[in-house]
Amino acid sequence: MSVSESLYIGWDVGGWNCDNNPTSRDALVVLDETLRLVGTPWRGNLRAALNESLTSRDLINSLLGLCQYAASGNERVVMAIDTPLALPTALLALAKGDAVKALGRSQDNPYLYRETERWLFQRGVTPLSPIKDMIGSQATKGMHLLARFAPHIAACGQWQSAEGALSVVEGYPTPAKRSAAFAALRHQVTMPSKFASMLHQPTPKQQDIQDAWHCALLAWSLEHAKETVAWPPADMPAAEGWIFVPCDSLSVQ
Repeated sequence: MSVSESLYIGWDVGGWNCDNNPTSRDALVVLDETLRLVGTPWRGNLRAALNESLTSRDLINSLLGLCQYAASGNERVVMAIDTPLALPTALLALAKGDAVKALGRSQDNPYLYRETERWLFQRGVTPLSPIKDMIGSQATKGMHLLARFAPHIAACGQWQSAEGALSVVEGYPTPAKRSAAFAALRHQVTMPSKFASMLHQPTPKQQDIQDAWHCALLAWSLEHAKETVAWPPADMPAAEGWIFVPCDSLSVQ
């Protein structure tokens, strides 16, 4: 079956049991190749969709259905997820009894932060740690999606499903919000007027939808505005992944 279109999904991740959390739930926003908003932004809990999907195609169809878009069954999806998608290799080694000899300040601690996070710290961005910042539920939810539906490392920070229809990366909305490049990009998105305030000026309960929108913009940028995104250095450990952010959100190094 030939691919009919490419879609870009942003997922802001809530905890496994975020159903009744008023301020933090799963949120999805979908864009197409022309930067048109597809369907309707969605907010809720993806646990059922993750449990009920048997294949990556099932998951794609389910996510698009939640956003009130009727899937054709042959969409290609790039998905940017706002949660850590891997754990520090030093932490995994520690679980097997292999300890680091000496530890210093928090942001340099390899148990708490991956190399990609330490790289961002050095450039003025302050990512959260799945170990010390109480986002373990969200992190395991994102890692669960990878393990079940996109387990193959195509390149550092890029995971794919077996058939290649689903590609997944890790995004970070906060730096994108202060990016001039993304500010211009936001105004290129076409959408029904009823969604404009939700995305551009969200209420506290709509913040996760705006974060999902920035993730969708990031997913789109990886293919259509590559020069605006910071890519992993050659020596970045692929097993730890990579957090994609706009280049102009980084301080000069």
